[in-house]
Amino acid sequence: MTGPAGSLISRRRGEVIARLRTAGCVFAEDEAELLMAAAGSADELDRLMAERVAGRPLEQLLGWAEFCGLRVAVQPGVFVPRRRTELLVHQAVPVLRPGDVLLELCCGSGAIALALATAVPGVAVYAVDSEPTAARCASGNLRGVNAQVLQGDLYQPLPERLRGTVAVLVANAPYVPTEAIGMMPPEARDYEPRPALDGGQDGLAVQRRIIAEAPDWLAPGGHLLIETGRPQAPVTAALFRAAGLTATVVRDDALDATAVLGVLPGGRRPAGPR
Repeated sequence: MTGPAGSLISRRRGEVIARLRTAGCVFAEDEAELLMAAAGSADELDRLMAERVAGRPLEQLLGWAEFCGLRVAVQPGVFVPRRRTELLVHQAVPVLRPGDVLLELCCGSGAIALALATAVPGVAVYAVDSEPTAARCASGNLRGVNAQVLQGDLYQPLPERLRGTVAVLVANAPYVPTEAIGMMPPEARDYEPRPALDGGQDGLAVQRRIIAEAPDWLAPGGHLLIETGRPQAPVTAALFRAAGLTATVVRDDALDATAVLGVLPGGRRPAGPR
């Protein structure tokens, strides 16, 4: 922002950093720069600071999150994509090719699908979320790629013609145990949708459902990739094997991320329906 208002906002940089630091924001300097750039006036900056100090996620205040080098639109009521989830993208890109059918379940903002469709142009994307707000947000983010966004419970809204054709299925399903949600940071616990966080008693309730039905939707040789918690990874891997999939646990300490990758036995089919 330029002009007198912009100069006034710039002069308040130290104040903004101090308030964010006091509120416990680890990257106070970076956040201050982003909030000052987003503010259209001094009053707007005050509002943004107040909401951030109260715990609202920075990404919801800015209206976007950075994910795999992309700006992904987010809004209140939508799960904010985490950097750790980039591990799923890194693992999926090498096995995805143009013409493949890509399915993202529990898609939230559609960040994973967008990153993969950007990295591998020409994939046919299907993204599903049970929350109407998330489905609308994902639709906006995926408008520029070959994508269909559907609202519903996991596989329920998918067209039957997709059965047996999905080359890559990715999911960052909720995996926080119900009793642990109260210990999460306020910005997640208080501002993100509970269904996007709550994984049931052991955190794996939604994963179980995804894994159990995945073989019906995957093409022979198709890949299933699911983010999970480090302590839960052995159980997630066992669920893959029980469903007839191979299972490999992948860990990225730099991202503090864990995922399980599985393959449905059989050769790869040609690309599925568009």
